Amino acid sequence: MTKRRLFIPSVFLLSLSGLSPAQTPSQTATPHPIVLHAAGLLDIKSGRLVKPGEVLVEGERIVEVGSALKRPAGAEVIDLGDRTLLPGLIDAHVHLFLHPGAEDLQTVQESVPQRTIQAVLAARDDLMAGFTAERDMGTEGAGSADTAVRDAIDQGLVPGPRLRISGNAINILGGHEDAIGYNPAQHVLSNADYANNAAELVAVMRQQFKEGADFTKIYETGPDKMRDGQFSTIYQYTEAELGAAVQEAARVGKRVAVHATGEPGTLFAARAGVASIDHANQLGDETMRLMREKQIFAVPTFTIFEYFADHAATPARAAYEHQMLDLKVQDFRKQIAAGVPMAVGSDVGPFPHGTQAQEFVLMVNYGMSPLAVLQADLLNGAKLLGWDGQIGVLDPGYFADIVAVSGDPLEDIRALKKVSFVMKSGTIYKK
Repeated sequence: MTKRRLFIPSVFLLSLSGLSPAQTPSQTATPHPIVLHAAGLLDIKSGRLVKPGEVLVEGERIVEVGSALKRPAGAEVIDLGDRTLLPGLIDAHVHLFLHPGAEDLQTVQESVPQRTIQAVLAARDDLMAGFTAERDMGTEGAGSADTAVRDAIDQGLVPGPRLRISGNAINILGGHEDAIGYNPAQHVLSNADYANNAAELVAVMRQQFKEGADFTKIYETGPDKMRDGQFSTIYQYTEAELGAAVQEAARVGKRVAVHATGEPGTLFAARAGVASIDHANQLGDETMRLMREKQIFAVPTFTIFEYFADHAATPARAAYEHQMLDLKVQDFRKQIAAGVPMAVGSDVGPFPHGTQAQEFVLMVNYGMSPLAVLQADLLNGAKLLGWDGQIGVLDPGYFADIVAVSGDPLEDIRALKKVSFVMKSGTIYKK
């Protein structure tokens, strides 16, 4: 088939972004220097608030940070009043191609072009909520369409966070994301790519990398069950199979993330050396030891569990989901005590994009300090996404990904739910 380049009118792109021509940020960072001034600035490494706080931005990078900076000639000074400046937020587990509603039905009934448009809008909503970097954990049947969304954002065509994307997740036949609830005669496709052994895993990964994936997302466990107050989940890939996937990803400088809610799948993943274990409802002692030793991040995703519990279709289902959440909280506290490294991811998509700062609130409610959660998000999140030394800190040389909130998030983490200023790569998106 002959390939043709598609040119999209700028008016159409503006309609997708939700911005008028007058509101549209420039596709490159503002050429003149900008000084951001606020009542405070979070030094995330030391965990202290600098008062007042100022950041000098030139182009897409931070040049200087302090309390009273010298203004370069021609600098624009933006006074943000009593707000606190902090690095742009990171969500390490999102689904841009999902929205609230019947998840399985939307992946079947909605076309990939329709879902891609919705993903663009979701990316905009996340950015406006202060999330300047995200890891998209599977398009749920839209294949490598997230490559197009990432590239459009990088090219300045539409607003959104900087993205690490995986394309479809990978799953076994009849596994966690297979379309097993439908009439088999209709041949409804899985929301993931099939791979049933190590050789197939490697083959699928190579195809996904060819199509632009930054990392691999694998479903390692499911379905989850609760019986007599006990949680259980079956594993999908052996330790050796996951090891083959990790080795293949490492060959090309990439990594593997797994959906893994419990043992023994979580142990297999830790032994294989994955980058993150997402959801992590249940981690055994050996699994936690390995995660601490290898610096494998747990990404709890409390918000999606809370949302499902609060929006269950029946009282019986609500009771089940709340019991699942209660056990997850108990295990989370054990993980904190064991020193398991944490990153912050919400699993946003099935609940509205742009509202996922609730994840910070829940992680504090369930046992972490506000500073520990912010460091898990900004420092560990940057490492997990492969942008360590580039994002997550307000320091010279870092990308100018900066947000502002009212109040002190070290005192009240709920401040992150109301981001009033957003800059990414030196470009202001919300003021």
